Parts: sequence; structure tokens; C-alpha cells
Amino acid sequence: MTKLAASALAALLLIALTAPAPARAAAEIGARAPAFSVAGSDGQTHALSQYEGKYVVLEWLNHGCPYVRKHYDTGNMQALQKEMTGEGVVWLSVISSAPGQQGHSSTEKANADAKANDAHPSAILLDDNGEVGRLYEAKTTPDMFVIDPTGKLIYKGAIDDKPTFDKASVEDAKNYVRQAIAQSKAGEPVSAPVTTPYGCSVKY
Repeated sequence: MTKLAASALAALLLIALTAPAPARAAAEIGARAPAFSVAGSDGQTHALSQYEGKYVVLEWLNHGCPYVRKHYDTGNMQALQKEMTGEGVVWLSVISSAPGQQGHSSTEKANADAKANDAHPSAILLDDNGEVGRLYEAKTTPDMFVIDPTGKLIYKGAIDDKPTFDKASVEDAKNYVRQAIAQSKAGEPVSAPVTTPYGCSVKY
């Protein structure tokens, strides 16, 4: 090998070693939902792949947020969780608040909060490092995502069309999560696949 060729090879190796890792696929409607595997408050590891063949709802959660409290204090979120899981939907509540930030939760606290609120998720995911939240670009609590049985993302955005923490607003709200699942199950296109999420910022 000539000196010139050796230098060129060394330069290429240096570029390869110092190049940033390729970005993971973002959560895009119609595309396969980004894979993840994260610990739950139940002591189990939950991988998205284990739920293939079922609808999956991801709900970003922070019990210190007044927008979240609107849905839990009125029983609106719990009723939707119970309805959806009763239909075989997997409901994963995701806590992406970093240690020291509002909403951060230990296993014990997450379970105690769920019990106190009579919540009905399939599991609570403790995303302490924010990896899942950033993967899905979750912006607010709540921020909602729906994945269909083939693993494709069919909805992302707000839980409903009332971007306020006024508790009375849940009474006549259009629930986008329920709508997306009902339309998909009926073989119809989701009429509002993307909406603007509202709530408190996720505390990464």
C-alpha cells in the first residue's frame, strides 16, 4: 500500500469513528412506531414489540400538571383507560420527567398515584432518561399516541379538542384517541391523525 493510499484509508477510518450515530426514526403517521424497551412500575420490562397485534395507546403523564389533573380529577382519563383496556387495547402511561423535575416518579410513587387515582393503564413506564419521550417527540402532558395492530402510528397529538385545564370542558369534548381507534377498527381512515397537543411541557 502506498503512503498516499494509507493516509486516505486512515482519514476514512477517522471519519467513520467520529461520525455521529444515525438518528433513530421519528414517530411519523403511517410509519412503523419507533421501538422501545423500558422498565415499568410493575417491575417488568415493556417492549413495544410484545404488543404487536393489539392497539397501543401511549399517554404522557405528570400528576403535577393541571392539564393532567383536569382529566384525572374528573375521572375522564381513567374512564377512557378502562373503556379501551376493556376492548383489548394496551394502555401505557409514560412518565418522562427527569430526576429532580416535577412529575418524576419512583416505582412506589407511580403505583401509589395509580391506586389513589383509580387509574387503569396496562402499565406505567418509568422513562427517567427521557429516551422514549424524545423518540416520540412528546411535548406535553398529556400527549397521546395511538399505534395500530400492525405497529403503525395512526394518531398523535391532544387527547381532545379542549386545550384548557377547566374541568368542565371534558363534558362536551371530542376525544381524538377514542375517535382514532373507532375509525381504525371500522376500517376507515383516521379523520384527524395529527392534532396539536396541549398541557404542561414534558420535564426532560
